[in-house]
Amino acid sequence: MTALALRLLVAISAFSCISGIRIKSNSSTAFKDQRIVGGEAAPEGFAPYQISLQSLSGAHSCGGAIIAEQWVLTAAHCVQGANVQLMVVVSGTNQYNIRENRHFVRAVHIHCNYDNPSMHNDIALLQLNDSIVWNERTQPIPLPVAPMQPGAEVVLTGWGSTILWGNSPIDLQILYLQYVPHRECLEALSNDADCDVGHICTFSRQGEGACHGDSGGPLVSDGYLVGLVNWGWPCATGVPDVHANVLFYSDWIRTVMSGNTKCGGYATTER
Repeated sequence: MTALALRLLVAISAFSCISGIRIKSNSSTAFKDQRIVGGEAAPEGFAPYQISLQSLSGAHSCGGAIIAEQWVLTAAHCVQGANVQLMVVVSGTNQYNIRENRHFVRAVHIHCNYDNPSMHNDIALLQLNDSIVWNERTQPIPLPVAPMQPGAEVVLTGWGSTILWGNSPIDLQILYLQYVPHRECLEALSNDADCDVGHICTFSRQGEGACHGDSGGPLVSDGYLVGLVNWGWPCATGVPDVHANVLFYSDWIRTVMSGNTKCGGYATTER
């Protein structure tokens, strides 16, 4: 797994095999050959809340987390501009290419203020056509109930590339990170305004972090879903990665799930 290069937003207009990523850089340095140390294949059934967001052909694009029978959380940049009829959510497996447990998406709910300002409010809810059946490999992850504490361990899982611009590994990867308090994160990121209170940061050491294909994927601490992969500097270059703070968006999540989707900005996309 890895972290994220050159500021850009990949809009998936047809939801193809291109991974939704948000990558940043302030130089022209080429990171193509940088390799990531860290991350290993997760034990079978380790993250039963993990999903792979795919195209109809089975190409992995982004990660996400199951939070209820018909609801999945992911990053907005993974689904902004996408054709809902071409989306597939795969659950209950450590290998994203398994053609079972496929769920079609009924509606995409993107945060009203996504990218306003840029790189903010990068969160979306996917409403599925059918209900997910719970078993030992498929379970929801609860939303957080309290703020993160300095030094807390965070578990990142996903099928993100182990090499910048590389292919997604077939086996789900797991990486243990530490929560970085907001002030410390800002200092490490040279007070980058793209990191605000709607984000949380993680870091362990240079050579470990998230990369393309991990976007939207879950970060879990103490059994709660605390973050969703948003943006970073490619790839695991020695500064924190930045993720949507699920606690910060808890009210928005519950409002959308209750059926209130009326808001300005990006409209809900449905089948």
